[in-house]
Amino acid sequence: MAEEKSAAPKKEKKPKAPKPEGAAPAAGAPAPEGAAPEASPKGEAAAAPAAPKEMIGGVAKQPTAEDLLKEEMGTIKVRKAKGSKNVTSGYVNVLASFNNTIVSITDLKGQVIAWSSAGKCNFRGSRKSTAYAAQVIAQDAARNAMSHGLKDVVIRVSGPGLGRDSAIRALQAIGLEVTSIVDVTPIPHNGCRPRKRRRV
Repeated sequence: MAEEKSAAPKKEKKPKAPKPEGAAPAAGAPAPEGAAPEASPKGEAAAAPAAPKEMIGGVAKQPTAEDLLKEEMGTIKVRKAKGSKNVTSGYVNVLASFNNTIVSITDLKGQVIAWSSAGKCNFRGSRKSTAYAAQVIAQDAARNAMSHGLKDVVIRVSGPGLGRDSAIRALQAIGLEVTSIVDVTPIPHNGCRPRKRRRV
């Protein structure tokens, strides 16, 4: 019986433990108000950096490709390259054939500052002519060119391959400002005799 009595007071004491918790809010009837502001400023302090970002765009701003590449660009800038540097505008020449895709980026004078191809990006065989390969190629060439300070480009597309559209989209997604897109695929005006018909 004594054990039961001792057990009963212990159970009663345990509910008493919540009473101090209730007492703290009770004693702090102003405290809940103070507690709510204390909790909210902490939340606001944590959300304070995010609030300016929301105010800029009206919606939570997400990192762009330029933001993600800043660290990579910093590491790439350390590497010195031949030719011109600090090039802000240039041309992107995309050669999309049935078997391969080649992207070369030049300055306004036509001097190549970066280039890439499917073979350079470890694509072999029939995978060289795919749209995904063209996307990877364009991103590789753009990273190297952006290390020289390239920002806005004019895209010249040549050839009938699958990599035409995907290369342009990859250049826009990586953060380059595309001012114009020109199709420079050569078209014969009955100048030369055509090749004999392809047998498949």
